[in-house]
Formats: sequence, C-alpha cells, structure tokens
Amino acid sequence: MADYNADNNRAVWFDIPVSDLGRAQKFYESVLDIKIFRDKFETFEFCVLDHENGNGGCLVPNANEISSDKGILVYMNVNGRIRDAMDKVAKNGGKVVEPTHQIGQHGFRSIILDSEGNRIVLHSNTDA
Repeated sequence: MADYNADNNRAVWFDIPVSDLGRAQKFYESVLDIKIFRDKFETFEFCVLDHENGNGGCLVPNANEISSDKGILVYMNVNGRIRDAMDKVAKNGGKVVEPTHQIGQHGFRSIILDSEGNRIVLHSNTDA
C-alpha cells in the first residue's frame, strides 16, 4: 500500500468473497478493465486487483460470505466508462440490480450483482 493511501484514505483494502475464483477473476478483469493477479500464500489461493496507484483488494474464495441483498457496498471505479462496464456485466455472469443513475454532485452509479452474487456498485464521475 502506498504511503498516500495509508495516510489519507479511510478504506485501505477490501476482500470480495467468491465461490469460483477463475470466474470472478474474469468478471472483474472485464468489467473493471484492469489486471487481476492470482496469488497463493501457503495453501490459500486468491486474486489481487491491480492497485499500483490506488487502493486495492482481493477476490477471496469464501462462498459462505457472499451477500446479494445487504451489507457494505463497495464502489468500484469505472470512471469515464460506466456504459462500457455495464455492457459487460451480464456477458460475464453478473446481473443489474439498479441501472446507471445520477447520485447528485457525486457522479453516477449502477448497483449490480457480480458473477458470484455479491452486490457491488460501479461508479463514474461521468455518464459515459
């Protein structure tokens, strides 16, 4: 984690529970348009979202923690390409819960279920 993130951001990391690591990796790589790297610590395999210049997180095998209707919402950055990201949701096994809509001066968001059934938000400053 970069010093800027450690010193300035309230959220510094997130774990997204998944039931199928490969399927989730493909979903997030496509929808977020980022690299995701498989990693292993001892016998535990997981995926790390590219976070060279910002906050990061993991895809963690733990199907029992998947939640599609409650809990904290993680806003994933798709700035300037929310329409493109939304086009990739269903194609990669996800589902739209709330289509793209404005959230006042804070930009635009879409609430979706990822390929594993987790409720997340795609966020962009623009409706593009």
